[in-house]
Amino acid sequence: MGMSAALFEEITLEGGHVAQSNFDDYRIARMRDTPEINVTIVDSKSDPTGAGEPASSPIVPAITNAIFAATGKRIRKLPIGKQKLV
Repeated sequence: MGMSAALFEEITLEGGHVAQSNFDDYRIARMRDTPEINVTIVDSKSDPTGAGEPASSPIVPAITNAIFAATGKRIRKLPIGKQKLV
């Protein structure tokens, strides 16, 4: 979800209405867009809670900092996929 928001997701307005109506015209990350994913299950005696949401928050800064490290360009607007990086 975080990678999708950083790279692709964008809502646009046309004539005062949202232009995107479904996933055929609203790009989200698909498995082909993702890096290898490794999952580690940590043994715990605590009650189960949401595990996916906390991992989404650092994704945008991680991607934008990686781009800065590789190119020297700071990303200030999302989605990244619509920007010229070089």
